[in-house]
Amino acid sequence: MTEERNVYSIVTPQIEQLAQLCHKSDIIDSELYTRFDVKRGLRDLNGKGVLTGLTHISKITATKEVNGQTLPEDGELYYRGINVKELIKGSTTENRFAFEEVAYLLLFGQLPNKKELEEFKEALFFYRSLPTGFVRDIIMKAPSKDMMNTLSRSVLTLYSYDDNPDDTSLPNVLRQCMSLIALFPELAIYGYQAYNHYHEGNSLFIHPPRTDLSTAENILYLLRPDSQYTELEAKILDICLILHMEHGGGNNSSFTTHLLSSSLTDTYSVMAAAIGSLKGPRHGGANIKVVRMFEDMENSLSDWTDDDQVREYLEKLLAGEAFDKAGLIYGVGHAVYSKSDPRAQIFKRFVEQMAHEKGYDKEYALYDKVATLAPQIIAEKRRMYKGVSVNVDFYSGFVYKMLGLPMELYTPIFAMARIVGWSAHRMEELANNGKIIRPAYKAIGPDMPYVPMNKRI
Repeated sequence: MTEERNVYSIVTPQIEQLAQLCHKSDIIDSELYTRFDVKRGLRDLNGKGVLTGLTHISKITATKEVNGQTLPEDGELYYRGINVKELIKGSTTENRFAFEEVAYLLLFGQLPNKKELEEFKEALFFYRSLPTGFVRDIIMKAPSKDMMNTLSRSVLTLYSYDDNPDDTSLPNVLRQCMSLIALFPELAIYGYQAYNHYHEGNSLFIHPPRTDLSTAENILYLLRPDSQYTELEAKILDICLILHMEHGGGNNSSFTTHLLSSSLTDTYSVMAAAIGSLKGPRHGGANIKVVRMFEDMENSLSDWTDDDQVREYLEKLLAGEAFDKAGLIYGVGHAVYSKSDPRAQIFKRFVEQMAHEKGYDKEYALYDKVATLAPQIIAEKRRMYKGVSVNVDFYSGFVYKMLGLPMELYTPIFAMARIVGWSAHRMEELANNGKIIRPAYKAIGPDMPYVPMNKRI
């Protein structure tokens, strides 16, 4: 059955014509950015971010100073001063789920002891309960095809169920943040189940959350029709969540969190805005592009093991002649990292393990080949101010594919993790009671006289 088209969604010839006026009046000569020393994207010509704040929460390193020169080095990521590699190593060596433990670290600045962790988990899991009727009245009504929009709408609606939604005191904001950390998996997964039922015609599964499961286990329990999962699947998803939890205050969605928090708006509005930022394909939506790019590559190549065929395809990608014609090799390159993304390095070992268990050895070998060839080809074809390497998105979509997760939930899973980082940054902004963030824009248009209506052409 063909869905009736919404007439209000049609871009009419009139709208097209008016949009051309917008473009004509809004376009800015790129030379002016250089003349006025405007750092587009808040980055200088060498790609270094403009310093706009200070943070305790996390640190990214990608360069070192040698004899007054800044040189690239392997990237490192620290959560509250602790290398994320050590956090992952500790949890895997001691064979435990660590999402909640690392959340405690990011929120409160120190690793919890056993008693503190159990008390925090008990408090966090207490909030795994949506208001009565919320699933029926909010999530099931008008289900969206985009789960990030569903998540954002649900978060904004929770404002109405909060007795103190506008209280920005730290205890109240912490309560709200812990509630959202606990509820994000339900909001996103229930939204997907509604979409999968009402739009795709599949059976509807709504499992109540369990308070005895880790966050990673709970996600798989809620999503799968039979609620079954292996320990390896849950452990690797736990690692995915930890690696996506936080990445400095300067990433787009965390900066959005600081920006809105500085205005003293409510927590629900802040998190909805952060979700909107993360949704973009230049930010959290990149792993979907990686998976689709590889699917196109696999369909285009007659022999995945042939270096020449893979190289030719990658060259076509850069030339804008393959896949989406955007001229990009998705999952390769990062705004900060050059020689390596530590999250991708950590991921690789676990990805290989899961690929072998799930029978994806051939696909993993192709990913490994592209990880080697793509940086070489980009260096040959593009003028670069720094090196490039595969980033975390290069592997995360492949992991989700092997876990059998629907593509509609790839970016929401990122949000399920990053809500912890957003919460930490919101608390930090409010704790320091700083000024409202208000950068400057230079007006460059000429002054114009007012023209009476009867004299306008």
